[in-house]
Amino acid sequence: MDKKQPNKITLGTLILMIFSSIFGFSNSLTAYYQMGYASIIWYVIAAILFFLPSALIFAEYGASFKGVKGGIFSWLEESANEKVAFVGTFIWLAAWVVWLVSSTQFFLVALSTLISGKDMTQTWHLGFLSSTQLLGVLEVAFMVIVTFFAAKGIDKITAVDKVGGAFAIIIALGFMLASLVVFAFSHGHFAEPVTAMNFTKSPNPAFQTPVAVLSFIVYALFAYGGLETSAGVIDSVDKPEKTFPKAMMGAMALMTGLYVINILMCGISTNWTAILGAKNVNIANMEYVLVNNLGIVMGHSMGLSQSTTLALGTIFSRLAGLADVLSGISAAFLMVYSPIKSFIEGCDARLLPKKLVKLNKHNMPERAMWAQAALISVIILFISFGGNAAGQFYTILMDMMNVSSTVPYLFLIGVFPFFKMKKDIDRPFVFIKGKGKVWAVTIIVWLVVAMGIIFTCVEPMLSGDYMTSFWTAIGPVAFGVIAYVYYTYREHHDAKLA
Repeated sequence: MDKKQPNKITLGTLILMIFSSIFGFSNSLTAYYQMGYASIIWYVIAAILFFLPSALIFAEYGASFKGVKGGIFSWLEESANEKVAFVGTFIWLAAWVVWLVSSTQFFLVALSTLISGKDMTQTWHLGFLSSTQLLGVLEVAFMVIVTFFAAKGIDKITAVDKVGGAFAIIIALGFMLASLVVFAFSHGHFAEPVTAMNFTKSPNPAFQTPVAVLSFIVYALFAYGGLETSAGVIDSVDKPEKTFPKAMMGAMALMTGLYVINILMCGISTNWTAILGAKNVNIANMEYVLVNNLGIVMGHSMGLSQSTTLALGTIFSRLAGLADVLSGISAAFLMVYSPIKSFIEGCDARLLPKKLVKLNKHNMPERAMWAQAALISVIILFISFGGNAAGQFYTILMDMMNVSSTVPYLFLIGVFPFFKMKKDIDRPFVFIKGKGKVWAVTIIVWLVVAMGIIFTCVEPMLSGDYMTSFWTAIGPVAFGVIAYVYYTYREHHDAKLA
């Protein structure tokens, strides 16, 4: 009997890894804050027209290229060519680097909420360091610690992701349970009325125009974004041709269901206009406002005293902070490794410095990971110590990331018909057959992503915010041009040496 290879990722573990790196409990709450019940329609549309077919497309890629170590770089290269793979994967990698910059800040906000019951990061200081500067130093420390342990091997990453994924499910289910308790004690009453109008129109003044509503597609796509990052660990998966497609389907069904249910649960305790319409509520703190309000409403509905009710709200906020802390850690562990690993292992050795692509004894691209950590740290410290100009730079980075994180899907989905045309590929899992059906599915999914990107770029312009529109659109273009110019330079350099 063949002995099972050590440290292989099983089906359950892979589902938890995918779930913890993609599912965000706060995504449901963000959707409710931005669009109310009307967000459900767009999340379901995104799931049907993007998440379901793209998950199946990625599952077919993953099953067919189960032996490759280059993740989506190898998917693109095998389906199209090396230049397309290099440019598409570089845009994808750049977006995740920027995401890591922002995620460290959100991690500390969650940590503060866990400790204090609310965000107190702006009051933190140490010696001559202001709160912003201290946060920058702590963010760098967090990135260094994550990179250090992630570089010790895939087993360290899977161990962290198991905990993060399990707790993400627990907190989402806990939110549902608490909401149902409120629902029962309030005799089936919804704080936000369940009407046909509320399911089709957002209560948020910022999402009233057709363009603004259609731009919400990108938010919905981002809630499902990161599915392709699991490709970076496929060579460590047990029986990948069977396990990978099953994990994709399992994670997809679980996430979609929880998103929709949790959006609906928000309305049980929170009236949008009364609670989220307040001036002091914004996209950064709305999660804790919602969860704190759930605890308070639950206490009132159960007849608890005012002090106990307020304490319950604080406890709920801290639990939400704990969920975000754990999911932030697990997502960071996977993201410092998987994107950079896919990029450098997919690239031909001639395209990158030899020292950068060297693997350590744990079979991890440690030097590349540390180079990435250094770049992220420089950006964080510049933003933290650079004053107003640096703050503007951070805003620009965030605008650039908004669509840069979704543009690579245009590459991955766009090359699918060409992948299907390949005759010399073993396909243990087949999503769809027939040239016409393949092209139809590809065009529909591609257009959904493209429309979301276009409307996201155009929407700020309609309100006179031309700079945000410019930086949002220029992000993927700039990253793509950098990759194209570098690859073209290497082509000419190699041609001269030949």
